[in-house]
Amino acid sequence: MVTRMKILIIEDDLEAAAYLAKAFREAGIVSDHASDGESGLFMASENSYDVLVIDRMLPRRDGLSVISELRRKGIHTPVLILSALGQVDDRVTGLRAGGDDYLPKPYSFSELLARIEVLGRRKGAPEQDMVYRVGDLELDRLSHTVRRQGKEIVLQPREFRLLEYLMKNSGQVVTRTMLLENVWDYHFDPQTNVIDVHVSRLRSKIEKDFDGPLLRTVRGAGYMIKEEGAH
Repeated sequence: MVTRMKILIIEDDLEAAAYLAKAFREAGIVSDHASDGESGLFMASENSYDVLVIDRMLPRRDGLSVISELRRKGIHTPVLILSALGQVDDRVTGLRAGGDDYLPKPYSFSELLARIEVLGRRKGAPEQDMVYRVGDLELDRLSHTVRRQGKEIVLQPREFRLLEYLMKNSGQVVTRTMLLENVWDYHFDPQTNVIDVHVSRLRSKIEKDFDGPLLRTVRGAGYMIKEEGAH
């Protein structure tokens, strides 16, 4: 039984929301309710919750937009999406928007509760580092800034995501497929040169006028970022 958890329900169907609130209360869970996307975004941004339960189709701001905006703000509260849109493509879209789990309607409350328990435990896990460092290169995920040797480097959004993923996996080979799936969020021919173009631009920005290379091409495998001389 889950106890002392606090959940935000973002659901415009008042009857469905009341049912969830009652069921959560009986399970020992405290819940708040927002009936539209804008209110839900505000409440999720201003308060601390263990899990957010979000419907996709909401007035004023749709559920996926709420999730994307929370993630953009650096709020990583676990999200369970509840939706009548239950096809595989719908679930994939929801997860890629930043959702942690997706449960199609109609659903069993016992299954919902079990999934919430899992997400609640995940919230207690250590958060990802807000700052990544490789040698004298530093990326701050919160302020969205990159510096090397104390000098700020201006990156385009895609370049920032690319560097963030590389630094998160520093010292490891990152394949082209991994970059396509985690930086571009879609699948297509890995032979495309879009990755090469972005890596080349990024390499120029983080290495030109600085001492020592950091971003390496691993022939036949992918790319790796690591401090010069590191093993």
